[in-house]
Formats: sequence, structure tokens, C-alpha cells
Amino acid sequence: MNSSFRCPTCGGTHDGAPTDHGWKLPDVVWNIPEEKRSSRARFNTDLCQLGDRFFIRCILKLPFNVRSGYYGWGVWVELSRDDFYRYVERYDQDGSHDPMVAGSIANKIPGYSESLGLPVMVQFQNSTSRPTVHVPKTTGHALADEQALGIDDQRYHAILESIRVTGSSS
Repeated sequence: MNSSFRCPTCGGTHDGAPTDHGWKLPDVVWNIPEEKRSSRARFNTDLCQLGDRFFIRCILKLPFNVRSGYYGWGVWVELSRDDFYRYVERYDQDGSHDPMVAGSIANKIPGYSESLGLPVMVQFQNSTSRPTVHVPKTTGHALADEQALGIDDQRYHAILESIRVTGSSS
């Protein structure tokens, strides 16, 4: 493993290995040709609307079980219109004690089958933190298991390799 990496978001070089990977947009929006994207969807780094579909950028944390910290998937989650606007209204407030809201993952995550559309729960956070994604155990999905049990270094390396192989950068 490299002792440093070049960040695709900021372009800078950081010490250690990457501990997160994110998407700039939901897959359905990213797949719109670039020259048409901004006329068909409204978006910034946190919010996205495509017609009557609403998305927010979140973080799905997989805790390391052999060291401190976590690996974070910076995914977009599709929410209902009402939950999207409730998030927008409370954007600068602490929503960490609000009830979780239902959504579905809007990105295909490398190394996981059927992540696109996976039902999840979202917990809003304070104004300086992205909402967190919780994958219900009842989904039977590998992300639910890894979120509950954590990942070891072997799995962490497999995640990094799946990103490298797929070239996932949307």
C-alpha cells in the first residue's frame, strides 16, 4: 500500500491510504451527457433534484475492526420530496436527534452487488457533518453486515482494489 495518495477531489497529496470514496452526483444524473446535465438537473455538492426525484449527499461508514476510524462511502441517497425539503429547511441546524428517514442509495458501489436502489435509513447530522446512512440488517446486504461488524485490513484492501479496477470516479 502507498504511504500517500493523490486526492481526486482536491488534487492534493495526502499521507496514508484513502479512507473514503465519494460520488459527485447520483448515478442517474451523472449518466446525463455533461452538456445537458445542468439544464436537466439542479445540483450542488450536497443536494440534487432531477424532475420529481430528490437526492442528498451522505456518508455510509464502515468501521475498521482492527484499528480506529472507518472507511466512508460518500454516497447519494434518494429521499421523498417531503424529507428532502425538511433536510433543506434544517440544513444549518442540528438534526442528529431527528427521527431517521427512509431512502435508497443512488450510486452503484464497487465490490457490492445490487447497491443501487438499496433501501437505507438516513440520520441527519449537525450543520458541519453530512447525514449518515444506516443499512438495515433486514436487507441481508453485505453493507449491513460490514456496517455492523466492521471491516478488517484484508477487506479494506479489497475495497481499494475494487475502486481501482472499476475506475469509479463519478
